[in-house]
Amino acid sequence: MIEGMHAAILVLAGLVAASVFSSLLSFRIGAPLLLVFLAVGLAAGGGLGAGIVDAHTAYLVGSMSLALVLFDSGFHTSIRTFRLAALPALTLATLGVAVTAALVALPAHWLFHLDWVRALLLGAILSSTDAAAVFFLLRVGGITVRERVRSVLEVESGCNDPMAVFLTLALVGLSLRNGGRVEAELGVLRDLVFQFGIGAAGGVLGGLLIVLAVNRLAVERSLLPILVLSLALVLFAATALAGGSGFLAVYAAGLVAGNSRLAAPDTLRRFQDGVSWLAQIAMFLTLGLLAAPAEFPPVLPGALAVAGVLIFVARPLAVWLSLLPFRIGANEAAFVAWVGLRGAVSILLAILPMMLGAPGGRLYFDVAFLVVLASLALQGWTIRVVARWLGQIVPRRIGPVERMELEIPGARHELVAYRVVTDSLVARGHRPPRWAEPSLVVREGRSLLAHAAGPLRSGDMVWLFARPDRVPHLDRLFASAAPAAEADRRFFGDFPLDPAARMEDLGSVYGLPVPAGARGQTVAQYLDRALGGRAGVGDRIPLGEVELIVRALGRDESIAEIGLAAEPTRVDAPRLPLFSGGTRLKARLRRWLGRG
Repeated sequence: MIEGMHAAILVLAGLVAASVFSSLLSFRIGAPLLLVFLAVGLAAGGGLGAGIVDAHTAYLVGSMSLALVLFDSGFHTSIRTFRLAALPALTLATLGVAVTAALVALPAHWLFHLDWVRALLLGAILSSTDAAAVFFLLRVGGITVRERVRSVLEVESGCNDPMAVFLTLALVGLSLRNGGRVEAELGVLRDLVFQFGIGAAGGVLGGLLIVLAVNRLAVERSLLPILVLSLALVLFAATALAGGSGFLAVYAAGLVAGNSRLAAPDTLRRFQDGVSWLAQIAMFLTLGLLAAPAEFPPVLPGALAVAGVLIFVARPLAVWLSLLPFRIGANEAAFVAWVGLRGAVSILLAILPMMLGAPGGRLYFDVAFLVVLASLALQGWTIRVVARWLGQIVPRRIGPVERMELEIPGARHELVAYRVVTDSLVARGHRPPRWAEPSLVVREGRSLLAHAAGPLRSGDMVWLFARPDRVPHLDRLFASAAPAAEADRRFFGDFPLDPAARMEDLGSVYGLPVPAGARGQTVAQYLDRALGGRAGVGDRIPLGEVELIVRALGRDESIAEIGLAAEPTRVDAPRLPLFSGGTRLKARLRRWLGRG
C-alpha cells in the first residue's frame, strides 16, 4: 500500500514537472502552453491506461482549479477595464453563447445523428470561451493587444460560464426526461437571471468580506494569500449551493478585491500567480488523463467538422450579432471572433452528461476534447499573426525593461529595482533625475552606496525610491534601445501633440477643419469626448486629412500623450467583409434613425 502511494506521488509530481519543463519547448516553437499541458495529460492517460481518473474526480479538480483561475483573473482586471467592456462583453456572454450553441447544433445533428435536444446540448457544451486560455494568451502570450478588445475578451471569458452551465444543465435535464428519468437528479434548474443575480451579488459581497478579512485581521503575512484563496473557494461553493453561479461569484470577488486597497497586495499577486499556474496545470492534466485516445478515431472527422463550423461560422456570426449595437471597430470585432478559444470549460461541461447518466455521455466528452484541441492548436497558435494582421498589437514605445517593485505599506513611494541593460540611456551616461537618486547599486556581487558606485554601468542592479506616477519615466531611462521607428510612426503617429493644446490653435497651425463646438476644448478633451470617454491606447479620430491618435494614458486613465499622423493610416481599415458589413449596417441604421 505504501509503495502504491509513493508510486502515485511519483507519477503525479512527475507529470507536473514534465508540464513545467515542456513550457521551455512551448515558448521556443510558439505552441500554446495550455495545449502542451493538455497533451501531456493525454499522453500520460494513453500510456497509463484509461480510467486512471474518473469523471467525478476530474470534475471536482477542474471546478476548483477553474475557480482559482477566475478569481486570479478578476484580481488582475482593473475596474476601468471592466467598465470599458461590460456591456459588449455581457452581451457576448449571453446572446453570443445562445447563438453559438444554436449554430453548432446544426452540424452536430447531421454528423452524429443526434436528435435536436442532444445536438443543442453539444452546442451548449461548446458555447463558452475558456477563461484560462484567453487570460493566458492575452497576458502571458508575449503580445500587447489594444485595450478595448483585450477588455472585451477578458470580461466575456470571465462572465460567460453561467449561461453555458445553465443551458447545459437544462438540456441534460430534457435528454434525461426523454430517457424516462426525472429531472430531480439535477436539482431545480434556476432561471438564468437568478443565476447571474445570485452570482454577481454573492461575488461583490464576498469580495468586500475578503478585503475586510485581509485588512482587519492580524493574520501572519505569509498566511494572507492562503486565507484569500481559501475564502474564494468557500465563496465559490456557497454561491453554487445557493443556486447562483459560483464561477461568476469568484470572478466578481476577485474584481472587487483586486481593485481595493489591500495589505500586502504584491505578496498576494505573486502567490496567486503561482497558484494560478499550478491550477491550470492540474486542470488540463486531469482532463487529459480522463480522455481515452483509443475512442477518438470514430468521432474525429465529425469533431473536426464541428470545430470548423464553430471557429469559422458560429463564433464570427455570434460576435457580429452581439457587437452590432456597440462602438466596436471591424478589425476589433474580427479579433474577438478569432480569440473565441475553447478549453477546460467545454471539457468540464462535457463531463456533466457522463456524471448524470445522459444517453451517449461519452460522445460529448470525446467530441468536446477534440474540438478543444483543434481550437487551442489553430486559434492559439495563430493569435500573434492574426493580431498583427488586424492591427490589434500595440507596438512597444520603449524597449524591454528589467524591473521589480517592492511594496512599502503606508508609503507614497515605491522601492524600484532596475538592471541596467546594454544600450539604455543610463548605460550611455545619462544620470537618473534628482527625484530618483539611487539608494543602492549592486555591481559584480558587491553592494555599493550611490556615491561610491559612480556612473552606472551595464549589468548593475540599481535600487531607488520613486512615486508610482513617475516610474514610467524611469522605464524610459533604463530600457534598451527603442524598437523600429516605422512601427511606432505607423501606429502612434508622426509626431506628438501637447494634450493641453487648444483645438482652435491646432486648426490654425495645421489648417484643419475644427468643429465649431470643439474650438475651445483641449485636444485631450476633444479626443476623450469623440471616443465616448473610453479612450484606449491606439484609438484614432480623423480630423480633416490627418488623424489624432491616443499614444498613452495616465495613471488616472486620462489621455496623457497624443500623436498626429500626417496621412490617415490603414491600421483600422476593415480586413474582413463580414465585420466591415456590420460597421456599414450600423452607419445606415444611424442615418435612417436620424431621418426619422
